[in-house]
Amino acid sequence: MLGLGDDRLSIYLNDHLAGATVGANLARRAAGSNEGTGYGSVLEAIANEIEEDRAALVYVMQRLAVGHDHLKTALAWAAERAGRFKLNGQLLGYSPLSRLEEIEALSLGVEGKIALWRALRSTHGSDPRLADVDLDDLIDRARSQRGRLERLHARAADEALTVE
Repeated sequence: MLGLGDDRLSIYLNDHLAGATVGANLARRAAGSNEGTGYGSVLEAIANEIEEDRAALVYVMQRLAVGHDHLKTALAWAAERAGRFKLNGQLLGYSPLSRLEEIEALSLGVEGKIALWRALRSTHGSDPRLADVDLDDLIDRARSQRGRLERLHARAADEALTVE
């Protein structure tokens, strides 16, 4: 039987897995919507890394014998899909405001991922089950993502919010 701490770890990791699923889908959509623009290649690289980070989280969960809450992940996926249907300043299609809000959402997700990897490093950094997981590298990659998103955000904000 799992102890209370194991229950909390399972909930925590499954919450982050749900968020990582949303983030991976959002990143892939943002990259596709910006293909051929000055944003596209950066968002494509970030989308690939976010998918790798999600896979790293799944691996960590396996190593720590934490089960996957498929319902939580499915609900997060459905919420991300529903979130696509909102006003963005255009009746149909992609707008500069869409891009700005997607970059902001990705930035929030990356901040959460940094917190996840730091929490795991603090609580499980010496756990032999994670000996082959480089949490410092995952933190560094997330910080790199944050920096690239910040640069994109400044440009996207100018394009979306500057009154001509």
